[in-house]
Amino acid sequence: MPDRRSVFVSLFVFLAVLLAACGPKETATPLPAPIPATPTPTPVPPRTLTICLGQEPASLYPLGNPSSSARSILAAIYDGPIDTNSYGYQAVILKKLPSLADGDALISAVSVYVGDEVVDADDLPVTLAPGVRLRPSGCRSDECAVVYDGKGEIQMDQMVVNFSLSPGLYWSDGMPLTVDDSVYSYNLAADASTPASKYLIDRTQSYEAVDEQTVQWWGKPGYLDPTYFTNFWTPYPRHVWSQYTPAELPESEAAARNPIGWGPYAMAEWVSGDAVTLKKNPFYFRAGEGLPKFDTLVFRFISGPETAISELLAGRCDLLDASLHLDGQAGILESFDSGGQLKAIFSPTNVMERLDFGIRPAAYDNGYNPSTGDRPDFLSDKRVRQAIAMCLDRQKVVDTVLYGLTTVPNAYTPSSHPLYNPDVKAYPFDVVAANQLLEQAGWRDQDNDAGTPRQAWGIANIPAGMPLVLNYWTTGAAQRRQVSQILADSLAQCGIKVNIQYYEPTELYAQGPDGVLFGRKFDLAGFAMGSTGVEPPCAWFTSGEIPNSANHWVGTNLSGYTNPAYDAACLSARGALPGEADYADGYRATQAIFAEDLPIVPLYWRLKVAAARLDLCSFSLDPSAASDLWNIEAFDYGDRCGE
Repeated sequence: MPDRRSVFVSLFVFLAVLLAACGPKETATPLPAPIPATPTPTPVPPRTLTICLGQEPASLYPLGNPSSSARSILAAIYDGPIDTNSYGYQAVILKKLPSLADGDALISAVSVYVGDEVVDADDLPVTLAPGVRLRPSGCRSDECAVVYDGKGEIQMDQMVVNFSLSPGLYWSDGMPLTVDDSVYSYNLAADASTPASKYLIDRTQSYEAVDEQTVQWWGKPGYLDPTYFTNFWTPYPRHVWSQYTPAELPESEAAARNPIGWGPYAMAEWVSGDAVTLKKNPFYFRAGEGLPKFDTLVFRFISGPETAISELLAGRCDLLDASLHLDGQAGILESFDSGGQLKAIFSPTNVMERLDFGIRPAAYDNGYNPSTGDRPDFLSDKRVRQAIAMCLDRQKVVDTVLYGLTTVPNAYTPSSHPLYNPDVKAYPFDVVAANQLLEQAGWRDQDNDAGTPRQAWGIANIPAGMPLVLNYWTTGAAQRRQVSQILADSLAQCGIKVNIQYYEPTELYAQGPDGVLFGRKFDLAGFAMGSTGVEPPCAWFTSGEIPNSANHWVGTNLSGYTNPAYDAACLSARGALPGEADYADGYRATQAIFAEDLPIVPLYWRLKVAAARLDLCSFSLDPSAASDLWNIEAFDYGDRCGE
């Protein structure tokens, strides 16, 4: 039987619903529209660029002749202050490069007296005294030089240059960068315990701040520097480094392991044996341009070029730095490039592989005397040197050893240099012409057999019948072994026999008088020499650069070559300023004399080789750049390239 209470409740609910339905209808209040949610931006993941280096640097101290791997890391920590590219200069943290035309560089006539510090006509800093040869005011060549008589004053030219820093520069720790940091660097470089060149220091009268943004360089009277617009000392952080003495600084953590700069990246971590990690510098003066492109920059240390290429192909390196010495891998890199596996980048350098003639061995310095064992005078006749140049199949060397990726030079200056002389005498491989020259010089093919050496007849300081056999000394590096064999085979076609001997570098480059090169004890010597500046290095072949006992066997003119006309042309060029006639004319004259006299045979410009992931952009190689990473702030890869 149903519960009476349940029936009553059900009836009550029914009546309540019925009455509500019969009552007046009410309008419902609409609900507000939902507020759309603000989308949460997708976080951009940190971006990392990994550059693989050939070795771990011993130190990052920039004044201690840093290694190539150290220079690559420092290029990311600093930026400039002046870059070199395409054989020209570009201001980075300066408002502009000073110029005589704009008035921020001046040449003034000043009076000098006995006891004043000047630079003489031979570009040597001296104390003015009677007998000093100098260039009076207005004199730009050796012809107008005079000898000071010590009587009263004499007018000389003095150069003053003003450098202005760009505003808004900060160190990566947030401290302002001012010209006071540059003056500190000058004083640091001038200190005797600092391992830096003193050439410019010795020719500087003063380097002082004018205000927080301007510094002024004064050269000593008589010193007119053609690159005066570069005489700005790279700033170093006085507020950090000044707590150390110049002698302590190279070993300090602050300079050797954790330097601070103003560039796109700042030091974060150095794991010995593995890598150096840098982070984006928030105080970088180009941060407003979206630079640098990466949050993290990793420099990995790789043991060899083969391993480095494998790491690049595996994606664990984005760029292989030229410090890996990849020139021996040029062929395989070209193959991978053709197969679309990586990007190979090649460029000639300013390092010349050369074959030097022993024109005047050190034993001749006291006069030629065969009775005391002096070597026969094989190479003093320039016709013989010219013939040897034509007997060297240098193009075959370039094509086979260097895959045609570089060029055979005609002079000591690259053909792409704005001061190159295109009219210099060239020596293509020409056995017929070379044999004719050798005949004229007295070297005869008595048996009409090109496979046997020619013999001397009627040549001064060479016994009659002596065969033309020369010693060819170089190092045992794989590339030089290949080169020397090609050259020996081509020389044999001219009746010139060479005995090749390979030395350890420490032996070949040992200091004179005992060393092979600097002791000037060779017939033919194969080695390399590079230029660090933009101006043609004509001084390499001046008589003042001949290593001998008087200069402690230091010099670059290892052949012993001497030509007063060459010396005068080089001195004229180096004593002139860009834009003056003697500047370009002098350098081009030295190249013409060099190509005629041939103190050396330029073999080829050595290669600079790098490799990168296929989509890396803004990286290129330039033969005149101080660092291949000079624009590292712009490096990028992937879809963002070109943004």
